[in-house]
Amino acid sequence: MSKNELRARAFETIVYGGLAVGVLDILDAMIFFGFRNHVKPIRILQSIAVGVLGRASYSGGLKTALLGGFLHFVIAFLIATVFYTASRFLSAPLRWPAPSGLLFGVAAYFVMTYVVVPLSAVGPRTAPIPRAVFINGIVGHALLIGLPVALIARWSATRRS
Repeated sequence: MSKNELRARAFETIVYGGLAVGVLDILDAMIFFGFRNHVKPIRILQSIAVGVLGRASYSGGLKTALLGGFLHFVIAFLIATVFYTASRFLSAPLRWPAPSGLLFGVAAYFVMTYVVVPLSAVGPRTAPIPRAVFINGIVGHALLIGLPVALIARWSATRRS
């Protein structure tokens, strides 16, 4: 298969990519906010459910934490699906997975932060994003979201059946 004929496989890119992205991103959130703000993992997961339930998520205990975990992985699979779909129409994501993945991760950060979250029950931000949170978001999305899904897509496109 020549480089011009690279095609990622849907299952591998979306399922393996979604799982990798979901695990790496939630670990980043739990480690970063755990150390920075002393936030417990259950609270991190509840904060994801806030996008659907609003602030009531924080009083929902394990149920809303599980909902947050489920929603987190739905988003991870959607991000992998977007990358897979882009790779079907553009050659760059599979020909140059590292730079394409890094850029995709940064783009995912801006879409989530400035489009998805403000349109959710969280609503628009009322204060600027702290510098450390912004940097962790950009770097984390580039290295832990964009890059893994791009490398998994490239792997799926080049492996033999």
